[in-house]
Amino acid sequence: MSGKTRCHWPGEDPLYCAYHDTEWGVPEYDPRALYEKLVLDGFQAGLSWITILRKRENFRKAFHGFDPHKIARYGNRDIERLLGNDGIIRSRAKIEAAIRGARLWLEIEEKEPGGFTELIWKHVDGKPRINRFKSKSQVPAKTAMSEGLARELKQRGFNFCGPVIVYAFAQAIGMVNDHVIACFRHGECARLAGSQKQS
Repeated sequence: MSGKTRCHWPGEDPLYCAYHDTEWGVPEYDPRALYEKLVLDGFQAGLSWITILRKRENFRKAFHGFDPHKIARYGNRDIERLLGNDGIIRSRAKIEAAIRGARLWLEIEEKEPGGFTELIWKHVDGKPRINRFKSKSQVPAKTAMSEGLARELKQRGFNFCGPVIVYAFAQAIGMVNDHVIACFRHGECARLAGSQKQS
């Protein structure tokens, strides 16, 4: 795959490599995108990320582009529709968590300064943390930061957001740069972290 040195985890899978090369670790501040990624990481619980990635477009179609305004209005008919969709993960608990999360997202966006973006990014003071891990064995599964964010999300009513899931979410949205230093994306994401500011 292009002869570049990457982190170990995408292997040779073209879809996984494309995700690694273009998305993972890029700082994300858009509140809707943050909601989508948190929901998808919740659906990942007990599964592999590549399973979710292969179904992501199905998820987007089934969940109206992850528009929280629409999802917040979902009722029993929508839940049954989603449970009948074999293109997604058909877990009632996870589907209901996504709907609850959309309603909580709306409350936060409407009532709190900085909205959902501030809720997430304040746990790293609004600025990505650039780690310098040399090997996959050094990359943690969770940290004090992810434990704190998970605790706040749970207190607010979100589900499927334990500290391990939340750390995976933090890696994905660039709150932390966990590309190993030999990976060509480590430096690129570090530069993005320096050039992007929360709007």
